[in-house]
Amino acid sequence: MYCQECGHKLILKFCENEGLVPYCESCGKFMFPPFKTAVSMAVVDRKQDKFLIAKHTNGEQLLFAGYVKKGEAAEKTIVREIKEETGLNVVKYKYIGSRYHEPKNVLMLGFIVVVSDGELALNTDEIEEAGWYAFDDALARISHDSTAEFFLKSAVAELKRSKL
Repeated sequence: MYCQECGHKLILKFCENEGLVPYCESCGKFMFPPFKTAVSMAVVDRKQDKFLIAKHTNGEQLLFAGYVKKGEAAEKTIVREIKEETGLNVVKYKYIGSRYHEPKNVLMLGFIVVVSDGELALNTDEIEEAGWYAFDDALARISHDSTAEFFLKSAVAELKRSKL
């Protein structure tokens, strides 16, 4: 591990209330490991009775997701990503929770997103196909024990409790 500011090799040093943390002797600062932030979106129709599930170009069936760009609010990311990936407009959204996704070292922020009616215009660089599925069918399509399943189950529970 190297310092992102000066490039010197970091050492592990005890930091009170934090434990061992990477430290740059050259800068004289603790360098907490950075990680990316992304949004995971359980996209529902206006009736809020079906989810839009995407088959990505890698073959996996997942929720929609996207990285938060530097200086961008997560809420702006939702609107941008849905428009870019589906051609649909976001009508409203609700934050449902977060989860650390270790395989990609990213903090995922989960949202339920209601989109406008309309024709799907998929970004084929990322999405092979997408379809609307009832709650149980959507859950059956997502990989078991995945971050997508975690957010989809959270969205189903929230929608059963109350509509957006």
